[in-house]
Amino acid sequence: MRAVWKGALAFGMVSIPVWLYLATDDRSVSFHQLHEQDAGRIRHRRVCTVCGEEVAYADLAKGFELPSGETVLLTEEDLANLPLPTTKIVELVAFVPADQIDPLALSRGYYLEPEPAGRKPYELLRAALDRTQRVGLAKIAVRSKESLAALRPRGDTLVLQTMLWPDEIRQAEFDVLSREVGISAAEVRMAEGLIEAMTADFVPEAYHDGYREALLSVIEAKTAGEDDTARLAPAPAGEPTPAGDLLSALAASVASVEAAKAACAAPVTVPAQRARLDPAGHRPQRRR
Repeated sequence: MRAVWKGALAFGMVSIPVWLYLATDDRSVSFHQLHEQDAGRIRHRRVCTVCGEEVAYADLAKGFELPSGETVLLTEEDLANLPLPTTKIVELVAFVPADQIDPLALSRGYYLEPEPAGRKPYELLRAALDRTQRVGLAKIAVRSKESLAALRPRGDTLVLQTMLWPDEIRQAEFDVLSREVGISAAEVRMAEGLIEAMTADFVPEAYHDGYREALLSVIEAKTAGEDDTARLAPAPAGEPTPAGDLLSALAASVASVEAAKAACAAPVTVPAQRARLDPAGHRPQRRR
C-alpha cells in the first residue's frame, strides 16, 4: 500500500508519528466512452472560453467565483500554506461513546501505521480505546479538505474514518411521514418475529456484488461471441403490500425464512461452472 498522508497523531501531550493508508478499494467496473459507430475513444479537451486554445493540465489554475461574478485565482502555494494545524496533525479533540456517532456521517476509512518511534504510545492509545469502548473524535486535513474523523481500534490497528460536517448532511423532509398511521400490537409482534427469524451473525464474506458479477458475465459472454443478456434480465419490481394484507405478508415471510433455513441445513451439490473474470476483469490463469 502507498501512504496518502504523513503526520502526527496528537493524544494530549503525546505525539505519535503516523502514516495514513486508504483502507478500502473501489472495485466498480469502469468504462471508456466510445464513439458508437467505430468504437473510437472519446477524448475530453480542456478549452479556454476566452482565447479558445486547448490548455495543458500543467497550466490549469483553481478559481473561486464571487457572488459578484468576479473570480479569485488560487495557486498551489496558497493552498499549501493554509493556516491549518490539521494538515500535518491528527488532532484528537474528544472521546465519545460510539453510539453517539451517526453512521450516516461516516465517510472514507484509513489505516494508521505508526513509525517505530511511536509504536508504544500507539499501542497504549489503541488498548485504552478498546477497554473504554470510546471513539476518538479528531480533525484532519487530507487533500485540501479538513474533516472531522472517528478514531477507533480494529484488531491491532487504529482506523481513522473521516466524517461529513453537520451542514453537509441533508435533513429528511417527507410530507408522507407527517401523516398519522395506525400499527396494531399484532403487527409489531409479527415484525419482531420476522426480525428474530432473520437474525444472524454478520459474515462479510457471505455477501457479494451481484451487479458487478452480472456485468462481468455479460462482458465475458460478449468476448466469447455469445449473447448472455437474456438470462440476466432483472426481476420485475414488486408491488407494495396493501395495509390490510400486512399481517399475512409478515406471517408468510417468517414461514419462508424458516423454510430457507431448513433447506440450507441440507447438503447441496454445487455444479461445475465455467471460469469467470476476476473483479479486475481478467480471466484466471489455469495451473499447469
